[in-house]
Amino acid sequence: MNKLTRRLSLAGITGAALLFLAGCVQTHMVNGVRVPTEAGMNGFTYRFIVTPMSDFVDLFAHNLHMGYGWGIILVTLIIRLIILPLGLYQAHKATYTQEKTAYLKPVFEPLNQRLKEAQTPEAKMAAQQALMQAQKDNGVNMFASLGCLPMLIQWPFFIALYNAAAYTQGITTASFFGINLGHPSVLLAVISGIFYLIQTYISTIGMPEEQKRTSRMMLIMSPAMIFVFSLISPAGVSLYWAVGGIVMVLQQVIVTFIIKPRLRKRIEKEFELNPPKMVDLPKDVTPAAATAQGLDNLISSARKDVTPSAGGRNAGKQNRKN
Repeated sequence: MNKLTRRLSLAGITGAALLFLAGCVQTHMVNGVRVPTEAGMNGFTYRFIVTPMSDFVDLFAHNLHMGYGWGIILVTLIIRLIILPLGLYQAHKATYTQEKTAYLKPVFEPLNQRLKEAQTPEAKMAAQQALMQAQKDNGVNMFASLGCLPMLIQWPFFIALYNAAAYTQGITTASFFGINLGHPSVLLAVISGIFYLIQTYISTIGMPEEQKRTSRMMLIMSPAMIFVFSLISPAGVSLYWAVGGIVMVLQQVIVTFIIKPRLRKRIEKEFELNPPKMVDLPKDVTPAAATAQGLDNLISSARKDVTPSAGGRNAGKQNRKN
């Protein structure tokens, strides 16, 4: 799966997730405001997930006399910060795989090139097997970062927060600094989009220029989707997304400036003790764009490039003795 396909898939998952959140509770329009139907209020999602979260919002709004705007903000912050370790755990696994793959680029590049240039199913299968073997030999598990458990644990909280912000009784008629929480707000939609734009921008810091160019679509797409959904949702929901965006920025700062540098040092140490293992290209297939001699040179160059010295990442390359 290439980088563009992965990013488009992620964007599709994000869009589907937003639609899923919006469709968890049956609703209808009353006086221009979308509210849960009687069946929706008696459904499992509303009774056992949304209602407790709505009561939590009411605790701040009524019992502490803070109003629904501050109630949404505080509940969103509390829940988001509680599940932040799960998000960081998932990001840690994904970042480790990405950084290790980037470090091993000299190992994987000729194999990816062979896979790209394969002309027959047999050639593609041979190149794919060689690539998978190289990943296995060097401890790269492309599926390890896709663990579903942390995300599954977080989803009930996202569902509860979204629907509590949208359908808690009293929110539809409440206001927050002059903003009617029951109707869409352009201002809150813009704020939500800006925070998610900042988060995606921070995620590109430190990326190679080539990878940044391929990430531009995702840089724009994710915040744009948040902006559009905020624009057509009640302001209470936009406020929830805006506050959630603040926590996402915090999470991305931790990943980019703390977790990623530490992982890079860890990976360098790992391969100083156990140098990367090369996997020979399949000999029964000749790629269209390279001669056999050219491939031998490419592999030889990769062997040299991938052996780091104690001086730093891929620094002081050494020739391997045959």
